[in-house]
Amino acid sequence: MTLAKSPSNDLTPSLAPASIAPLLSGFPVFALMQQAAEYWVDACQRQVLFLDILCQRGNAQLEHQAKVAPNVLQFDPVILIDGRDLLSPVNYMLLRILPPEGVVTDPAKRPFIVFDPRAGHGPGIGGMKRESEIGLALADGHPVYFVSFLPEPIPGQTVEDVCAAEAHFVSKVIEWHPDAGKPCLIGNCQAGWQIALMSATNPKLAGVLILAGAPISYWAGVHGVNPMRYTGGMTGGSWTVALASDLGDGLFDGASLVENFEKANPSNTYWKKEYNVYSKVDTEGPRFLEFERWWSSPVLLGREEIQFIVDDLFIGNHLAMGKIHTSGGLRADLRNIKSPIIVFCSHGDDITPPQQALGWILELYSADDDIIANGQTIIYSKHENIGHLGIFVSSSVASKEHQKFISNIDMVETLPPGLYEAVFTSKKVDSMNADLASGDYVLRFEKRGLEDIRALGGNTYEDDMRFAAVARVSENLQGMYYTFVSPLIRSMVTRQTADAMRAAHPLRAKVAFYSDKNPLLKNIPELAAYAKANRQPVSPDNFFWKMQEMISDQIVLVLDTFNENRNKLVEEMFMNIYGSPLLQAMVGLRTVRPYAKPAAERDIEIEQERNRRLLKIMMQIEAGGLAEAMTRGLLYVSRAGQCGG
Repeated sequence: MTLAKSPSNDLTPSLAPASIAPLLSGFPVFALMQQAAEYWVDACQRQVLFLDILCQRGNAQLEHQAKVAPNVLQFDPVILIDGRDLLSPVNYMLLRILPPEGVVTDPAKRPFIVFDPRAGHGPGIGGMKRESEIGLALADGHPVYFVSFLPEPIPGQTVEDVCAAEAHFVSKVIEWHPDAGKPCLIGNCQAGWQIALMSATNPKLAGVLILAGAPISYWAGVHGVNPMRYTGGMTGGSWTVALASDLGDGLFDGASLVENFEKANPSNTYWKKEYNVYSKVDTEGPRFLEFERWWSSPVLLGREEIQFIVDDLFIGNHLAMGKIHTSGGLRADLRNIKSPIIVFCSHGDDITPPQQALGWILELYSADDDIIANGQTIIYSKHENIGHLGIFVSSSVASKEHQKFISNIDMVETLPPGLYEAVFTSKKVDSMNADLASGDYVLRFEKRGLEDIRALGGNTYEDDMRFAAVARVSENLQGMYYTFVSPLIRSMVTRQTADAMRAAHPLRAKVAFYSDKNPLLKNIPELAAYAKANRQPVSPDNFFWKMQEMISDQIVLVLDTFNENRNKLVEEMFMNIYGSPLLQAMVGLRTVRPYAKPAAERDIEIEQERNRRLLKIMMQIEAGGLAEAMTRGLLYVSRAGQCGG
């Protein structure tokens, strides 16, 4: 609009065409047309900027995947041990994380070793942000190490080989820090059960174990809430994993695991994630690109590894029940771990709900005193709403739970055996000993019992029958597949055909499409630069923008409703199929003896030692003088839930 000075020095509209706009703006139709024009300009610019972000993602992914040892760490690492040089070579390596400028670490302080999951994605999520598990441990002065891995496994490597390599890494860290306490091991997601398995066969290595979002009891859950545990049953068991490995020329594509995660939340996968970038295109790009660099870079697993993971963990539930044995016959029993175990889970985690993170405790122990007699200290923490990935990468979680665990790690080792819950409260001026607690929160350990774990919900007798039927059906179908189908598939597959199939996977194809490989998008950067220079963002009050937001909400609602109904249908089908008396009888579950869920294996020597330890504790209750009495008093107070920091 142009303005002209009147003789009275007032600003009045001129007779230029643009000056008519204010006069007509009072008419609803013209105002709507004006908002439509503003929305159209913004939408055109927004679409170009959005495409530019997608192209940046594609180019960054191609560059990331071209690296020999890619990771998404925000810290500078140094390779100390390459697992390919070990007697049983693996694609894992031990890195030393160099402290950032201004941060000094003390070699005499307890070292931390962070293990990232190899569940389809690449390494680095434990240190993707400055405020992370790695960053907080460094800031607290601890030496920090990181166990990374290469995108492709060594041919023939097994989970047992990986655990042996990790045990070697930990033993070396202990050698390098002889004056410090034993290292604290942090295992994220799949790495959690992996270090638990390693520690069960090497119980003297770890100082403290932190299992963050680790699915150890995969059968566990509650109806209507945890649908992912039905996946193995709905595919007929693990024969599909064997088929995928054969089609991959002995390699299982981690993109399939990522795809399973995405299917669990269709509204986020197919709409919310990218719409969030589009609607906040001026600010959301960097965060999106940082996360996608990790999420969209799948790695490969060997046939032997993925078959073990699915058969023994997801379908067999063998780790929780102490039924995994090494090739030398050594049994991996989680009760062998005498170092404190911290289990961090969340009610908002749809990948590893609290039941799967904590169910192993109920599998191994039948009474509270069994935990004490076994000399095991178990601490759990339940977040109310954070999602699965938030356990590892959320800044709010890092500054609260992880910060308190790290700063109180030495106190954790002093807790007497038993089951505890870590409770976090905001630090206030009138909080007891507030000056002794670092950060904004106070951590205390409250005594808990097995009934507190059972209160979270779990399987009924009929549910256990169904999952046992899945395990047996899986074994039968897998045997038939390997006998009659696998030889034919392997004879037709080459490395070239396997690579072509992996390249055509939707997760990789969309990355390649929105990149410099696509000549149709070569002018997007120039158009994006022009759009930024002439940016005219639409007002949030714009009618058409509000309509867009409303439509987006409806799309999310439809997809969420579809997901909810699909999950109900899957659960109902699972219950009916594997609850069938005929099917259960065919796989040998309905015999003359009623079915009993397999109990955790026990060794007579361990049981005898447990009984001797318990008897010794009982006999020494009244022994000692003042010092012993004070110690018992402190233990009594701690067991009542008064330990904090």
